[in-house]
Parts: sequence; C-alpha cells; structure tokens
Amino acid sequence: MARNESCLARVGAGAVIGGAVGGAVGACYGTFEAFRYRIPGLLKIRYIGQTTVGSAAIFGLFLGAGSLIHCGKSY
Repeated sequence: MARNESCLARVGAGAVIGGAVGGAVGACYGTFEAFRYRIPGLLKIRYIGQTTVGSAAIFGLFLGAGSLIHCGKSY
C-alpha cells in the first residue's frame, strides 16, 4: 500500500480483504460440514450461507482491527 494512504482506507481495505478470504473459507467449510453431517434438503443452503457470512464477518473484523493496530507504525 502507498505510504501516504489514510489510516481509514487501510482499515477498510483490511476489512474487505478479510471478508473476502473469510467468506471463501467459510463457504468451503460450510459445504464440507453440511455434507459431513448430512443436513437435509434446502437446510444445506441455509447452513452454508450462515457459515459463509459468519466466517466473513469475524475474519473481516479481525483483519480490520489488525490493520488499525498496525496503522500507526512506521518502518
């Protein structure tokens, strides 16, 4: 990232990247768990969606918080 970029932009970018990575991992994990536990019918879609959104939210939050902590440091 550019050195003169604002802290808010870095935190936002970290949250977006974290959400994307967390969503991808959550979708893979949710699909695996739905088939592993033999969740019936359309409940699979609901379970995969819940896992995807939950994972994206948590990972985005933590990556955004990490970007905020890291924002004030200059190397």
